[in-house]
Amino acid sequence: MQPNAGRSAWLDAAYKILLEAGVEAIKVMTLARRLNVSRTSFYWHFKDRVDLLDALVIRWQEKNTGHLIAQANLFAGSLCEAMLNVMDCWHNANLFDSQLDQAIRYWARTDPQLQRHLDIADEQRFEAIKSMFMRHGLGAAQAEVRAMTVLYTQVGYISMAIKEPSVVRLSRIAQYCEVFTGQQPSQVEMQRFYSRHT
Repeated sequence: MQPNAGRSAWLDAAYKILLEAGVEAIKVMTLARRLNVSRTSFYWHFKDRVDLLDALVIRWQEKNTGHLIAQANLFAGSLCEAMLNVMDCWHNANLFDSQLDQAIRYWARTDPQLQRHLDIADEQRFEAIKSMFMRHGLGAAQAEVRAMTVLYTQVGYISMAIKEPSVVRLSRIAQYCEVFTGQQPSQVEMQRFYSRHT
């Protein structure tokens, strides 16, 4: 048995259990066994189990919501380029963790406090994408509907656990971009997108 594990190791182990079995399966003793460390070493890094769960929520907020907002705010010379920046999130696990997003949504169904955090995060994502559309000339009403279309499509994609080869999904990006924006991306814009993901 190892004498200790770092804070990130405990958090990573809790993350894996959350994805595998849900929040109820996250127990200090279970984590200690998985990490092959003493249970007492957990308390060097976390006040209690709630503190660990709060850290998981913060990880989700920073990674998923934080990166999505950052992508929506990137400089773009056209609406299609801006939309493709946001769509980077769906194709780069370093920007957006779809499995974690799904796990958080399941967890929130039984945790009213987390549901409030989720509602705030969804509103922040919506506002960022709506603002992106408006910066590129769309009126408020159309920007709202298009932002909802982007978000609802992706949430549905995650919740339905759609499985398709990456080459197939990438082949549809130009069509998705046109659906979301009402504009057809240029060949150069698509080449830039593909260069980031192939």
